[in-house]
Amino acid sequence: MGGDIWLWVAFAVLVVGLLVLDLGVLHREARAIGVGEALWLSLGYIILAPLFAAGVYWFLGRQAGVEFLTGYFIEKSLSIDNIFVFVLIFSNFGVPAAYQQRVLFWGVLGALALRAVLVFAGVQLLHAFAWMTLVFGAFLIITGIRMLFAAEGKPDLQNNAVLKLLRRRLPVTEDYEGTHFLVRRDGALYVTPLFLVLVMVEFTDLVFAVDSIPAILAITQDPFIVYTSNVMAILGLRALYFALAGIAKRFVYLKYALSLILVLVGVKMTVNHLYGGKIIPTEVTLLATAVLIVGAIGLSLLRTRTPKPGEEVRMPTGWVPGSRSQPNRAQTLYLASNGTAGSKGQVTEHR
Repeated sequence: MGGDIWLWVAFAVLVVGLLVLDLGVLHREARAIGVGEALWLSLGYIILAPLFAAGVYWFLGRQAGVEFLTGYFIEKSLSIDNIFVFVLIFSNFGVPAAYQQRVLFWGVLGALALRAVLVFAGVQLLHAFAWMTLVFGAFLIITGIRMLFAAEGKPDLQNNAVLKLLRRRLPVTEDYEGTHFLVRRDGALYVTPLFLVLVMVEFTDLVFAVDSIPAILAITQDPFIVYTSNVMAILGLRALYFALAGIAKRFVYLKYALSLILVLVGVKMTVNHLYGGKIIPTEVTLLATAVLIVGAIGLSLLRTRTPKPGEEVRMPTGWVPGSRSQPNRAQTLYLASNGTAGSKGQVTEHR
């Protein structure tokens, strides 16, 4: 399969059109995106996905349509994991809400390019070496188990290896310079703390993509389906962040569901390869993913709806690439607190 060239061209036009609409029309100026606006944008992107799936069904057949929906739902679910980390990064750097949307926009552009490379590399590996299916399957199972045990940890961003390297190699301004990533002072070029934030966002997405790309390759090895399901999930990530950032700490069980999804997909990939057929159908994976995500969100909201006085709710931060975990006690947050990403009172050590 792989999609005819005109399908790739049509998809590229769609993506460019959405990006131009987003940056050139809706968000030309740096400003905070309200929850209401973010919810409408998220809804628009979510509605667009099944419409695109209907087009895939029409042009490429039922199986391709189901594979796209399954891949999209898995990637969309795993993208929520990114949101937890973005909240932590923005809070740590005290990034003003008006600047966050610029970082996420360029982060999305970088993610589109990076994932294109990973998708085609992964597909070529599987086509060239059939045994790589077992490697990817085992990797997903191990990653899911690792995520399960790291769900309650809090990364130590102040001692992050990537940030330490950047601060040693690059001159960094003391404070933000508007939405600029680079500034020139006395003829010398400096990076701003916003640049460090962008690097952390891009690096985190790259590492997370190494988990998510094998997950979709367990569903299909058609590069068109793999890439389009990834992109459709990523395009709405920025809007989803602004819609959920303020209540992310309520999703206390979601990390566990995401871990189980990775294990499930890894098992599917491994079993189907070993027994030479679709022992675990794609439809079963789609149903199980939906049940796990909806169940985890529902249980989380019920668990945190009416906390008892003084009750502590753990922020499901997990881990950030390059950071070690701090003691669990240090990441305990009170549900009643009003702190959100970029609010006052957070750690704002830029250098």
